[in-house]
Amino acid sequence: MARLVTVAVGIFVFFALVLSLFIEDSNTVLLVLLLIVLAFSLFIYAVYRGADRMQKELKTLNKYLSNIEKVDKIHYKARFFTKEFEDINENLIKILKASKKREDVKQRYNAKLKLKNRQRGDMISAIAHEFRNPIASIMGYAQTLEEDKEIPQALQEKFLGKIYNNGTKIEALLSRLVLWNKFESGEATLHPTSFDMLTLIEEVKTSLEDKYPTRHIEVRGESYSVEADRTLLDIVLKNLIENALKYSKEEIIVSIEEGKVSVEDKGSGISSSDLGKVTKKFYRSGTHTWDNSMGLGLSIVKSILTLHGSKLEIESEENKGSVFFFKL
Repeated sequence: MARLVTVAVGIFVFFALVLSLFIEDSNTVLLVLLLIVLAFSLFIYAVYRGADRMQKELKTLNKYLSNIEKVDKIHYKARFFTKEFEDINENLIKILKASKKREDVKQRYNAKLKLKNRQRGDMISAIAHEFRNPIASIMGYAQTLEEDKEIPQALQEKFLGKIYNNGTKIEALLSRLVLWNKFESGEATLHPTSFDMLTLIEEVKTSLEDKYPTRHIEVRGESYSVEADRTLLDIVLKNLIENALKYSKEEIIVSIEEGKVSVEDKGSGISSSDLGKVTKKFYRSGTHTWDNSMGLGLSIVKSILTLHGSKLEIESEENKGSVFFFKL
């Protein structure tokens, strides 16, 4: 603007000198000079207005560029003084959209990474917790057998049985961890066969009654043929029935009716705040560990049923009991 005014003043002085030399009438010279001053003033004002608009537009564009990671609102419908600025604005909008999209992806990735790290920490803590007791028992019984050579034969056999049982428990924990890892990595696959669901329930009942000889499991229902992975459904039934046995002192009722399998207990029940969480990975209630194997049992049940196109449903009331059921 300073340069423009300087040029305008120079041209005005030049015309004033020319007019004063060639026109003798001073009134005419003055009128012409006034008209020239008015024309230059209007021209300079128009240029000033245009420059002012362009300066504002440049500030807007510069603000976007200097805060490209922080800009939340983009003036998509901004009207620009020149076509070039409109093109720059359109290209800048594309850059900002791409930048925000990358930022959203980055935030989601970071959130997922934090969740994975937290789950890994929970898993390590759960593994340490669950393995500590059986390992301590094995070491204790083994140390006693090693240090005391005069232990009676009957007591030796009892201690060896304890060592074997705790070793079996560790093997079961490891098997469950491996199975969960397969589901987590997407490697688990179905091997469906046709079998009678009632027969499988009876087999699981017999197996668990051997493990819990003082408990009774009642089975209700009729034969029902399904096309499913028998091994995985065996795991589902064992998890659900064993949970019921652990948290209820009364009999457990397992029923099958038109493809709906339910496991009912009269135990302590699950609070409404815990009900939606018990099937989550590594979840451990503050009052109950609904699964004694690293908080994975019900999560595995949920994953197995999902593979079969089904889902685990839970109805529970505190101090009255729970019903876990699914349909095939």
